[in-house]
Order: sequence, then structure tokens, then C-alpha cells
Amino acid sequence: MVHSQETRTSDAIISIAEELASDDSGSESEAYIEKLYELSEDPVLLNSASEKEISRLFFLSDFQVKALADYVHSSGRIVSVYELMNIPGFDKETTEMIIPFLSLEVYRGTKPDTTNSTRLRSTSLTNFSFKSPSDTTKFLGSQWKILSKYKFTAGNISGGVTVEKDPGEAFISGYPPQPDFVSANLAYKGHGIVRRLVVGDFSARFGQGTNINTGIRTGLSLTSPGYMSASDEIKPYTSTDENNFFRGVAGDLSLKNLELFMYYSNHNSDASLGSLSDSNKEIIESFYSTGLHNTSSSLQKKDAYSEIVYGVTTSYNFKVVRIGFAWSGDRLSLPVVPPANDPEKLHAFKGYRKDQFSGYYSCMIKKILIYGELTGTENNQYAFVNGLSFRPSDRMTINALYRNYDQGYSAPHGRGPGIRSATGNEEGVLANVIFEAAKHLFISAGADVHYFPWLKYRCSSPSSGRKQEVRIRYLPAEKLTTEIVYQYRLAVYDESESSGIPEQRQLVTNNIKGSVRYDFSGNLTMATRIDFKLVDPSESTGVLLSQDVIYKLRQVPVTLWFRYCLFHTDDWDSRLYAYENDLLYSFSIPALSGKGSRCYIMGKWEISDNVEMRVKYGITSLIEHNTSVNREEIKFQVKIFF
Repeated sequence: MVHSQETRTSDAIISIAEELASDDSGSESEAYIEKLYELSEDPVLLNSASEKEISRLFFLSDFQVKALADYVHSSGRIVSVYELMNIPGFDKETTEMIIPFLSLEVYRGTKPDTTNSTRLRSTSLTNFSFKSPSDTTKFLGSQWKILSKYKFTAGNISGGVTVEKDPGEAFISGYPPQPDFVSANLAYKGHGIVRRLVVGDFSARFGQGTNINTGIRTGLSLTSPGYMSASDEIKPYTSTDENNFFRGVAGDLSLKNLELFMYYSNHNSDASLGSLSDSNKEIIESFYSTGLHNTSSSLQKKDAYSEIVYGVTTSYNFKVVRIGFAWSGDRLSLPVVPPANDPEKLHAFKGYRKDQFSGYYSCMIKKILIYGELTGTENNQYAFVNGLSFRPSDRMTINALYRNYDQGYSAPHGRGPGIRSATGNEEGVLANVIFEAAKHLFISAGADVHYFPWLKYRCSSPSSGRKQEVRIRYLPAEKLTTEIVYQYRLAVYDESESSGIPEQRQLVTNNIKGSVRYDFSGNLTMATRIDFKLVDPSESTGVLLSQDVIYKLRQVPVTLWFRYCLFHTDDWDSRLYAYENDLLYSFSIPALSGKGSRCYIMGKWEISDNVEMRVKYGITSLIEHNTSVNREEIKFQVKIFF
């Protein structure tokens, strides 16, 4: 039993995607949504009763993962997803959030009870996207964005190829001639000693991610506790971030309660190069992570240096305690030499090599989960994370997380829990509570207080900040969902207009949004949303009002998504974000600023059991100097199943 992810995306999932986008974490949003699509196409086998399999639902807490596994062990096969609401730690809200990513396939022994499980199955997906550009003269190629993915599975063997061209890039370039980005992998997934083997491009994450984590970072949401759970995994890389992944070979070996991960990667990455003033020796001045190579200058940064990464991670599961140790080494072909006249880079990484060592644990005693991780480098720079999760009752969960990253700590491929996308120069405490206050009424509240002991982007002195959130959801009927969210943010930035030593200003934003979603029938859903944002001290405001309609035709296999949105913000600080349904393996969370409207319509046509087509047209109309300016986009996708 598999449910379509895009037609039943929960408000909690949408909210987290918008939060990532509003934190200027575009790559995080992309990785997050990519992971959701992966789950929808390869749903979790709930009846496997395997904690490792169930933990692929990365938005669940360790409590919920263990409760699900124990329930299947003790009660047998789950025949309806709505049984989950009877499991301790689950409610209607959580159940509906995970439904799109579950399979109730019968699971016997070491593999699902399916016929022709070794038969070759293939999927081909191609996207074409175009946005009306403001200037095309400086770009090397067309404004079309092209993404093509091919994936196959045959029993325990799988593989895939990803090809992408960003807007403005030449489709074929370099020597030998090839698309701007090509990624491929071949993988084996077993149930014996060898659990996973990947050759080609892969991603990895261990523990809390302070050492190695090329996926999304943990601790993302103030009101979603599952993101603070630790996990160890290597998996084939299928995303389009052109730098933050590994290229080589990786393996996962398991013997009873002992697990061992080993990996080796040799990968070319982007950077801005320079030379030392007293010689012609090339150096890396800064890393280039956007992946865009649409101008002559940006093309010069492509594959500017090579990087070798290797490491070993081992973990052991006791009855109530899991401990793990990780070591990783990073070797660069060119030395990193940050600008000497930039105080922000005083503690930045310098040199050719970096080694990191980690120890992590998680301990569950009855209704209390304690977990943590300590990572250090050869230069005595440390990252420390420790957290606690407590369930005083089935209706309440309390979580707390402390992290402390030295200002000189940096992990080339690590991203631990925190406010910033980089792991380093941060100390903070996050706490939240999730409570089922009454039947159908769910209240979540959280806060994060953080301090930056050294300079950071847009802030030339040590600074601090604060985030708070309260979320109330009321689900009086199966077809009706109502939600109201209040968010508070305080951040410190340099005053851009000041001369000399920059003055500091506190930017305080208060945001309240409410939404109502109703499923009128099996084929018609409507959703209304209103946002209001106030920014101090400028007193800038932003307002957004949107109406969504999702309609599934009864006579033909066509689904339509439509949105009409009006917005009015005084400036960029009061911008608002609104998640949009999009093509598979694409995401759209536009930043709406100024005065205007945003409208889109998308259709999905299931031409046959083997072919699916999608088309999306969107238009943003802005009023600028009493003149209407339209920015259009069109997207087209074909997906073929073999």
C-alpha cells in the first residue's frame, strides 16, 4: 500500500521546507525534498520490524522508531496504516505525515514476499524548465534547465545516472565534451554480513553529523523532534549538489550487533583559485558551492582542485545503549589559504589536510532517551552535541539539545545540528514540547537560543540570536485540517549604511500564519492560507493570501494543482515563502517580495501504466514603479517505467 506523496503532503513537512528556505538554505531545501521523493518511490517496509529500515523515516524520533518495530514484533503484520494511531507515541497528526512513505507489503525472512523480485525494473525521468531571464547576454548557454535521471533495480542490485544543466550553462562543454554535471552509481543491498556496497557516487552520514554528513543537517525544526535522532548510513547519491558528495566506493558490514562502515572518495570540486604573493604557487582562496557555471568566470572555478576523503565508522548496539566511533581524513590537491586581511577568516581552515575523530552514543532507559557526540581535530578544535528526549506520557514529548562548536572548528563534509549551514562558531540550546492537549488538538512549542563567539557572514563582531515558535493544529474531522503558527526570530547584522566600523542592528521578525485545508471528496481538495509578518525596527510588514485547489478528474487519469496568491511586502526583510507543488525531483519555494501576485497551474497525466507526464506554468506579477512586470516559468516532465 503506497500513497502518493505530492497529493497528501502534510502541513508539518511543508512548514519545515519553508523554514529551510527562509533560513537561506536553498541546498538544504533541495536535499530535504529530494529525500522525501526517494521515500515515496522506495517506501519504508513497515512490516519488516527492522529499526534500521523504519529509521529511514527520518522525521520520526528514536522512540517512535522503536515503538513501531516492537509493535510489529509483538502484534504481527500491520494491515492498515490507521493501526499506527494505537501505538504509543503516535497520533493522527504523525500517522498522516508518514502515510505517503509507507508500504504494508508482507515481509518474510530476508526480503519482501513479492513475485519476480529479480526482474529488471527501470525508471527514466526528464525535466525541462524555463524562467524568463532578465539578461541573457552574459551567459554561455540557453536559459533552459535540463535534468535527466535513470534508475534501475534488479533484486539486490540497483544503479542510476543523473545528468543536469543549469540555466545559462552550455549543455556540452569541456574535454572530453560532456554535460555540466554527470553522476552515476551502482549499489548492492543485502541482509547478511554485507548490508550495502556502493561504487560511484554516494552520500554518507554518521551519528549526529558533526564529522560526516552530506545529507540534510539535523535539528532543523523547533517543533519536530525527529530531526534530532542519530543515524548511520551510506547510500547512492542521486541529488544535484555538484560538490557535497563522495565519488568512489563505500561499504556497510554487519555482524549481529556490530556494524562497520568504510569509504574512499576521490572527487574534483569547485573553488576560486589564486596564488601566493611571493610565488606562483596556486592556492584555494575560497570554495565555490553554487554549482553554477554559466559565465566564463564561474566556468574557471569548475573542478579546480581534487579532494580525497576516506574513513572508518564502527558502532555496537547493546540492549539499551548504542555507541559509535568515526574517523575521517581529508586531503586536498591544493592548499587552502584564506585572505589574510579578512578577520572573519582568522580561524578558518588552512592547509592541505584535515583529520577528525568522533565518538557518539545513544541510551534509551524506559521513557528517556539521551544521546550525544564529540568530534575533535588534530588542532584541538572540537564540536560537542548532547541531547535528551523524554516522554512523560503518550501524549507529550519534551526535547532538549545543546551544541557547542569552537570558532575554529570546521568539518569539510560535516553538518551537525544548529542554526547555520556550516558546523562551527556556534553555541546554543534548543528545547521543545509536543503535546496532544485534547482530542484532535495538538500544540507544539519550541525555542532556540544561540551565540556566535566569533565573526560571521554579515556580522563583524560576536553576536547572538533567538528563535521561538508555537504551532496549534486542530483536526476535528478526517477531511478537515486547521493550523495556526506563530514564529519569532531575532538576529544581529551589520548596518549596511554605516561607514568605518560597522554598527550593529537587531532584526526582529514576528510572523503569524493560519491555514485551513478541506477534502470535499476523494477528488477535490481546497486550502486557504494567510500570512502576516512584522519586522522591527523598520516596522516593515508583509501580507500573503493564497488559495489552492487540487482536483483529480474521475473519467481520465489527470490531476490538476492550481494556486492564486496575493502578496504585499514593504521590503526584502519582510519577504514571505510559500511551498509549491512541483515536478518530481524539483522544488519551488519562492521568496515573495514587493507587491504583486503569484499564480501557477500544474497537471499530471498518467498516460499509461508506464508513462506519466507533468506540465507546470507559473507567473509572478510585480508592480514596480506603477508598471506591471511579469516573470513567467514553464516546466515539463516525462517519466517512463520499464
